[in-house]
Amino acid sequence: MNYRFQNLLGAPYRGGNAIITPNTQLVSPVGNRVSITDLVKSQTITLPVQSSSNIRRLAVSPGGNFLLTVDENNRCHFINISRRVFIAVGTGKLVQLWQSPGFKKEFFAFELVRTLADCEDAVTALDWSLDYKYYAVVGCFFGYDKKTNNVDKVYTIARDDCIFSWSYSGNDATLPGTPKRDAEGNLDDRSKSNLKKRKDFDGKDGNMSVKEVYLHNGTWELLRKDGFMQSQTKLTAFDYHRLLDMVVVGFSNGVFGLYQMPDFVCIHLLSISGEKITIAVFNETGNWLTFGCAKLGQLLVWEWQSESYILKQQGHYFDVNCLAFSPYSQLLATGADDNKVKVWILSSSFFFVTFSEQTNAVTALHFMANNHCLLSASLDGTVHAWDLFRYRNFRTFTTPSSRQFVSLAADQSGEVICAGTLDSFEIFVCSMKIGCLLDVLSGHEGPVHGLVFSPSNAVLASSSWDKTVHLWDAFEGKGAVETFSHTHDVLTVVYRPDRRQFACSTLDGQIHSWDPIDGLLMYTIEGCRDIAGGGLMTYRRSAANSTAGKCFTTLCSSADGSYILAGGSSKYICMYDIADQVLLRRFQITHNLSLDGVLDFLNSKKMTGAGPLDLIDDDDTDTEEGVDKQVQGKLGYDLPGFMPNHGRPIVRTKYLRIAPTGRSFSVATTEGVLVYSVDESFILDPTNLDIDVTPEAVDEALNEDQPNRALILSLRLNEDSLIKKCIFAVNPLDIPAIASSVPYRYLQRLIEALAYLLESCPHLEFILRWCQVLSWIFNFCKSELLLVSISNLQELCKAHGNSIQQNSRNLLPYLKSLHKAITRIHQDLADTCSSNEYLLRYLCSASNKK
Repeated sequence: MNYRFQNLLGAPYRGGNAIITPNTQLVSPVGNRVSITDLVKSQTITLPVQSSSNIRRLAVSPGGNFLLTVDENNRCHFINISRRVFIAVGTGKLVQLWQSPGFKKEFFAFELVRTLADCEDAVTALDWSLDYKYYAVVGCFFGYDKKTNNVDKVYTIARDDCIFSWSYSGNDATLPGTPKRDAEGNLDDRSKSNLKKRKDFDGKDGNMSVKEVYLHNGTWELLRKDGFMQSQTKLTAFDYHRLLDMVVVGFSNGVFGLYQMPDFVCIHLLSISGEKITIAVFNETGNWLTFGCAKLGQLLVWEWQSESYILKQQGHYFDVNCLAFSPYSQLLATGADDNKVKVWILSSSFFFVTFSEQTNAVTALHFMANNHCLLSASLDGTVHAWDLFRYRNFRTFTTPSSRQFVSLAADQSGEVICAGTLDSFEIFVCSMKIGCLLDVLSGHEGPVHGLVFSPSNAVLASSSWDKTVHLWDAFEGKGAVETFSHTHDVLTVVYRPDRRQFACSTLDGQIHSWDPIDGLLMYTIEGCRDIAGGGLMTYRRSAANSTAGKCFTTLCSSADGSYILAGGSSKYICMYDIADQVLLRRFQITHNLSLDGVLDFLNSKKMTGAGPLDLIDDDDTDTEEGVDKQVQGKLGYDLPGFMPNHGRPIVRTKYLRIAPTGRSFSVATTEGVLVYSVDESFILDPTNLDIDVTPEAVDEALNEDQPNRALILSLRLNEDSLIKKCIFAVNPLDIPAIASSVPYRYLQRLIEALAYLLESCPHLEFILRWCQVLSWIFNFCKSELLLVSISNLQELCKAHGNSIQQNSRNLLPYLKSLHKAITRIHQDLADTCSSNEYLLRYLCSASNKK
């Protein structure tokens, strides 16, 4: 399968600034990637482009055509270049002017036009005038006369929670020019005569927004000084809207304020978060405000006139431990160390419900077969059952004494729930129907981290750190049916969908596959070298020579059982072929150098006798962002896993799952939940190709009014454009006859093409006529029984009933993909019909009154 990166879930915002483009798209950085949210369509996509480290600043062109990102290493990405502009960049105490490439398709590197070194402190913000001739630095904004559209004032914001209004008066009615300097940075004679410096005000911490005012044929005068009156807080975010003459500011206590200038009238003063607001920006028209909280991963878009939310998304602010797909791959549930469970819609990348009743980290999730119930296990010793219709907890399973659950499984019927423990090494068996404890399975001598039911019977497989895998009969309760011993700790276990084999990973980096019926070892995959990659800062030798962490902690088998995915404490995910036991592909989950374990070769200069240079505390103070050590201990900063100073989180794969449709898989990583999907681009994969099977032959068959022959030829060529062309060439009345004549070996490809067309094609009724034939196949494969009344099946099932029954496992992923598209369309139509119904009722009642 050819997978590529599709999206990033679980982290809408990670720090830096955010911008709303003129076409109502919200652009925000997420780690070393950029997410774009369409605020009208309520959809989010993450660009596949990665920076070398976390993105801290981004800028969008006035027309929203191209994007500039700057990461922590001061490296820029210029994305979607469309036109020539000048870009101002603040680097320390310098201001640099760069010229970007233009329209022509030719090599044009960024050109440094000018460097200005007039600032005495670090530059933290920039603002251009409307004609792009002048700019202000360090929290300054130009004010304009709405009648003449000329600059008449400048607003500056200081860290002592004050805003200053400055007015310029001089011989000329324009903004003062920038002093001219030669190539060596010295002032020319005319600038020396006109240039003066003065310091009107110096802030308490020496970080006032404007320390020097340059005078050129005129003077700047301080009109007024206004305070935001927020005690014991710091101003952390601000923005100014020129047309509305409004200022929005955010504070470290989660409060934001909206003020009308120049009279400094407070319009809104509200609290939206309990943590520091890191971004606060206007959109182009000024009716929407965007707020971000980096610590909570929170991103909000608020309409201040109607006082309503346009967007409200918050990811997990601790690592995601587990995830689960719904049976038809429409939903994705995630559980994390922040004690929360979130359910995401994969088509829009938005979460629609958060469950936060559990009091400790969520360690395992499981969707029930009916698609309306979600199970979650936690270290607080409970298993919760969540109702996805009413968004509430309707069942809670507990143990007689306090335990910590780390694994979870349910049988196919959903009546038996099993949970493995970390501390007592037991497996608790509960009944979903009556909500009580049925049995306790004892026999392991280590934490039970892997738990899975056989796809077809009640056999339960459990893996433990005691170097064994046990098979249990969960219904009989007679103890372990069989035990499979290993030489190292067993970390996880997974069944193949055909139930003929199960695979487990061990601490030595190997994957073992067993036959559960005969108890024989089928094969062993050596994965140490495959998963190796990336050295930690604490390594004193290269990553290739280190044996630490070279093992797979999570496994997942594909829907058809042809390949297996494996991940662990590494930047790689490995895909293995089951039949040949060979490595098919390695996915590198990130290139972000802000994480530890990404570099293959470390810089020996950063290794000292006292340890890695990045981990040495070179701060002379006893504070961490203004919080002393005693307060840090009360806040939990001294807990295990907290990395002070320059410590970086370690890149790793905690959990991965393949969607039931087989067209995508998700990975819980340090950066969030990565979603990979099958590449939709054309890849030639011909089936039974010979010299007569050509695109010209397909066109010839269509011209001769032979759609049946043309469809089969296109399926043999396996080219998307030709298959779709032949599908649309079929007369709606001839669909049953042509569908029945399609050979079974091409049926899978036909179903895949129809599923894709349902999601992208406007000819809904025509495609549903095809799906009406295939809908019987889905029910047939789901039951896996030959129906007595086969006359009820449509033409396609009549022709391929026996073949479908024998190969239902291979067809099921594609049929689920088709069912997913039909369900989504049904929901969209239901919403439309419901709104139309209420509108018609209103119109009828209004007409009767008249």
